[in-house]
Amino acid sequence: MMVVQLKGQATLEDFEAFVDLPENSDKLFEYINGEIVAVPSNPYASEVANLLSFFIRLFLMQNNLKGHITGADGGFMVGGNRYAPDVAYISYERQPQLAEKGYNPNPPELAVEVISDPNNSQEQATLRQKIVSYLAVGTVVWVVDTVAQTIEVYDGVRTATVYGIADTVRSGDWLPGFELAVKDIFPKE
Repeated sequence: MMVVQLKGQATLEDFEAFVDLPENSDKLFEYINGEIVAVPSNPYASEVANLLSFFIRLFLMQNNLKGHITGADGGFMVGGNRYAPDVAYISYERQPQLAEKGYNPNPPELAVEVISDPNNSQEQATLRQKIVSYLAVGTVVWVVDTVAQTIEVYDGVRTATVYGIADTVRSGDWLPGFELAVKDIFPKE
């Protein structure tokens, strides 16, 4: 994870201007507590995130439910920050139509962050800041560790429940009835 250096802390206006620059049109950035952070790319983490998205979408379709699922290029306003979770879910009831450009004004009900590099201390520190911000606005957070093959679930508290490869995660209030076998999001070798 790379922090973009500007003079002093960046304002939201600095962030909006920076991401709108032509040379940044194909890149993804987040605004975290006054810093502009470049979001790293990791094909395996992306595959895991896409599988998780698939299972949420499948559940919605099988149960004739409406909702929005976004990937890492779908950003959200979370308090005073701007985040781009790897997967996010926001119900149709909360917001019938997503923003067509820029960052969505409402935070998601679920934010999934797939760890790109578990050994990167800066990524870990930034992730912990994001968890606190998400929880402050009522967003449930799932942190997926592709190395340990676990999902940490933060559901209104700062301590996580950790689910291993043999476990099943249940959604709770954000999408009642949704269950996910952890093993299903880790591709077979």
